[in-house]
Amino acid sequence: MILEERCYTLSPQNVRPFLSFYENEGLPMLLKHLGDLKGFFTTETGELNQVVHLWGFADLADREQRRAQLWSDPMWLAYADKVLPLILRMQTRLLRPTAFSPMR
Repeated sequence: MILEERCYTLSPQNVRPFLSFYENEGLPMLLKHLGDLKGFFTTETGELNQVVHLWGFADLADREQRRAQLWSDPMWLAYADKVLPLILRMQTRLLRPTAFSPMR
């Protein structure tokens, strides 16, 4: 298993609209295509106005296939056109659990 950690930095006035769009429009499509949402968070300390989400995948090939399906969905493309302008910066990290990690 691998985890994908995505962190989006938004301007303060865009956090609420982004979360609303995400919950009501984006999340159903993401669950359909990506499937395994491990968690979704907002930052309370450190750099503020960030949303962080974690997705689980069987391996890199599984991630690549699922994300390709997502980006071939016309509804996702329309959603992305709406929310991408709200995001100032996007960061992605792929994480591999250790042998002793409780999440594997």
